[in-house]
Amino acid sequence: MKFAKLLIPFMFASPLVLADQVATLEQEEVPFHRAAFDLLKQSIPMQTVPGKGEVPRYAALIKENLLSAGFSDKDVQIIPYKDTAAMLIRYRGDGSSGKKPILFSAHLDVVPADSDDWERDPFTLIEDDTFYYGRGTSDNKFDVAVITATFMRLKSEGFVPNRDLVIAFTGDEETDMATTMMLTRDYRDEIDAEYAFVIDGGGGLLDDNGNATQFIVNSAEKTYATFTVTARNPGGHSSVPRQDNAIYDLAQALQKLDAYEFPVRYNELTLSYFKQAAQFEGGELGAAMLTFADDTTNKEALAKLRSEPTMIGNTGTTCVPTMLDAGHAENALPQSATATINCRIFPGVSVEETLARLQRVMDNPALEWKTLGEPIASDASPLLPEVFAAIEKNIRVDYPAIPVVPKMAPGASDALHFRAAGIPSYTMTGIFLRPEDEMSHGLNERVTKFSLPRSLTLWHNMIKTLASDTAN
Repeated sequence: MKFAKLLIPFMFASPLVLADQVATLEQEEVPFHRAAFDLLKQSIPMQTVPGKGEVPRYAALIKENLLSAGFSDKDVQIIPYKDTAAMLIRYRGDGSSGKKPILFSAHLDVVPADSDDWERDPFTLIEDDTFYYGRGTSDNKFDVAVITATFMRLKSEGFVPNRDLVIAFTGDEETDMATTMMLTRDYRDEIDAEYAFVIDGGGGLLDDNGNATQFIVNSAEKTYATFTVTARNPGGHSSVPRQDNAIYDLAQALQKLDAYEFPVRYNELTLSYFKQAAQFEGGELGAAMLTFADDTTNKEALAKLRSEPTMIGNTGTTCVPTMLDAGHAENALPQSATATINCRIFPGVSVEETLARLQRVMDNPALEWKTLGEPIASDASPLLPEVFAAIEKNIRVDYPAIPVVPKMAPGASDALHFRAAGIPSYTMTGIFLRPEDEMSHGLNERVTKFSLPRSLTLWHNMIKTLASDTAN
């Protein structure tokens, strides 16, 4: 997961004001608030990191909660996979809409945390007046608790959706996403959906004064691909240098990459993002965003966007060397020199096309290339009116003027694999945070306490909007 989450626009005006709002919200009668909190609290001590084997135990806890709420055993599957697991939960509808199900997804695993580095025990849910702290509070156990408790609440209300609702919980999103690929490969019919909400990113942004400024819905991801390029040489004694040298050969090739600009790329999503987000950037950058959105051939606007690290990826593929390995002894000529090159490939561009471009740019047929892993490409999801109308309707209950901004995510999530399997996917969460309070994968990970009741309300209303014939 990877970015911001819900709600009070003035919340960081002062600690006292925020504490008052937390107290007020905790007194609100939000159904299944306690159930969501208890699930979150019980899950944080489960170290669902690679190698611990704790994901199946977490899945069993979720299943226990769902069965107690009235779900049948056959509709709550735990699917073991090596030392982790995935889950499939089906909330059966009456089929009256004639539409495919809606898929919801979040992940059960977390990245490791070193207790010695944290101010608090990362595997105990700790709270103060403002935040819940612990590994997984924002990425991604908070959202797992919220969507689980939302299904429990709907079941308790006797709600019958007009189409099936499906949750896919995955068990290794933070590593190789093998459980996600397993679901799309072996359980494709069971996760078949009109579209998916991946509850693991996007969400609300707050400015330095705590005012909500925009709500992000990630609707595409760049393909993550890593290559190695190696120059080789017979080597020899360093006292008798040769004209050809593996390190020089590799360095010269990398200089060519440094000087190269990848082709300009854009789509409906990125142009829409530039138009809507320009007002929040302001200044020269905001002007360049608007100009480029209107005229993608404008060289000055493009140059400005590509001068900004946070914007360059919205204008095309990026590839950058991230690691070097060369030589075997200080008194020997290098027999090999290898660079690792990490690429974030624009939707619609293949991994093979990107590798071929790198080979042409570096222009040395003697270089050896290798693709690491099995990168998967996916196109951007269409901006479906049904999806965005529901988001806008329910976000604007609290924020009448807040824009809902579709965006292309710079990182990767399970949505990548759902898109590649043909399911349009939209990544969002019900939490709003200032960027400096977003600590996913980092020290002292946290989430604002009042986000819990507000997020429960948001997802409850979203499902009612999308899966019933009457307005929520």
